[in-house]
Amino acid sequence: MLSLVQNPRVLRLPNLHKIPLKCLHASPTPSPAAASISSAQPTSQILTIRKSLLAGETTAVETAKSYLGRLRRTEPDLKSFLYVSSDEAVLKQAEEIDRKIGNGEQLGPLAGVLVAVKDNICTADMPSTAGSKILEYYRPPYDATCVKKLRENGAIIVGKTNMDEFGMGSTTEGSAYQVTANPWDLTRVPGGSSGGSAAAVSARQCVVSLGSDTGGSVRQPASFCGVVGLKPTYGRVSRYGLVAYASSLDVIGCLGSSVADTGIFLQAISGHDKFDSTSSKQVIPDFTSQFTSVDDMESKPLRGLRVGVIRETLEDGVDSTVVSSLQYAASHLEDLGCTISEVSFPSFSLGLPAYYILASSESSSNLARYDGVRFGNQISVDGLSSLYGNSRAQGFGAEVKLRILMGTYALSAGYYDAYYKRAQQVRTLVQEGFKAALDENDILISPAAPSVAYKIDEKKNDPLAMYAGDIMTVNVNLAGLPALVLPCGFAEGGSSGLPIGVQMIGAAFDEEKLLRIGHVFEQTLKDLSFVPPLIANNF
Repeated sequence: MLSLVQNPRVLRLPNLHKIPLKCLHASPTPSPAAASISSAQPTSQILTIRKSLLAGETTAVETAKSYLGRLRRTEPDLKSFLYVSSDEAVLKQAEEIDRKIGNGEQLGPLAGVLVAVKDNICTADMPSTAGSKILEYYRPPYDATCVKKLRENGAIIVGKTNMDEFGMGSTTEGSAYQVTANPWDLTRVPGGSSGGSAAAVSARQCVVSLGSDTGGSVRQPASFCGVVGLKPTYGRVSRYGLVAYASSLDVIGCLGSSVADTGIFLQAISGHDKFDSTSSKQVIPDFTSQFTSVDDMESKPLRGLRVGVIRETLEDGVDSTVVSSLQYAASHLEDLGCTISEVSFPSFSLGLPAYYILASSESSSNLARYDGVRFGNQISVDGLSSLYGNSRAQGFGAEVKLRILMGTYALSAGYYDAYYKRAQQVRTLVQEGFKAALDENDILISPAAPSVAYKIDEKKNDPLAMYAGDIMTVNVNLAGLPALVLPCGFAEGGSSGLPIGVQMIGAAFDEEKLLRIGHVFEQTLKDLSFVPPLIANNF
């Protein structure tokens, strides 16, 4: 067996707090500023907006103005967006929703909900640059399938969010245009590559947002920004209209301020698409059926569920505050009725180097199209070779060039077997390891990142340290599994603490179970609020 799954027992975590889980009831303590914020459980902003609209308590125009006002106030500090729709365009869509309500017409489930879209997802009426100069001013002639579905469900697209160029980065510092700040501490990164999407939701500049996740690009920013991030199973959501980075790993994901919002959001964008041959024909369950009120829950609402804690994610190199928060999350799940066991995953550490070989190899192929002729800005020079070379040299940033070179090397004659083939073999080991662990457990849990958000520029010149930060998330992409990240604690830092996220990993196409567990966990978590100080007094 490639992964040894141990029998359920008292969880023993290496080198730290070797005591039974039942003794770990003390929550990671937020700073006084964080504690002063309302500690009410997160509520679905989508359902709240819908209820208010249908009851006549507010209008879609008033809701849109509220979010636009907050966006305009906070955007100069955050820089979450690369493009923001005009107030006129947003309010025109909101007026149409109000007209439908007045006429008694049926509303889509996302009517009046302001949605931000990561800038590597195509939108017909807005630029789609993928954070790169080579696609500056590019406007696609079509909407990505997920964007089309959002519009059909009544959503209002408010703008395009900042990102690391082509999704290659973990801080959003790799954007060719600007650096996004973390709403919890403006001197820190929001994570990446979907840092703009996570920061926008955290600061309530929008209700929910679309991101993409190739190796953790939805989940790590969710942890850094204190929001909920969902990476669906590979194939659950169509990739048509997503600018390709590594096609066998890329997944479009959801970010929201509550588990319910991410589940409702996922419901709207899931399903088979004839334009994406890798999209699944699996039946889409009703994800929203999982979101019961905390008042209707039993005393042990998760009784009988088995949760495995991945031992290798709590070893050397992980901040002690992150380990403590994970321990608290495991203890909380145990209080809710789960059986907690420790899972040893020997191939876990092998996933990181395998991921970077595979992702870089696929990117070297996918990005070959940006040559200044077929796609990308063209540099006027004499000679075809010079046109190709100069267009790419001036259009791509340093990190993209580095990964193209690594990928081209790994695929070159004489090195293919030593690198790419072996990385694919490791990928199989990782997949089999997850299967063995999930055969014995309903979900697995781990930290979403080995640390909290770090300072801007802290790791910019140390790519290996930045790559190592993806250790918690890349294996999930190699296996194509769904994973949910939600906030579970705080560490010291900034004016009110820095959020820490727990990652829940499920079996393929079992997002329903992840959302159920995540919702119960979130709704029963006491004395913690994840509204950043930037907006706490005005939200």
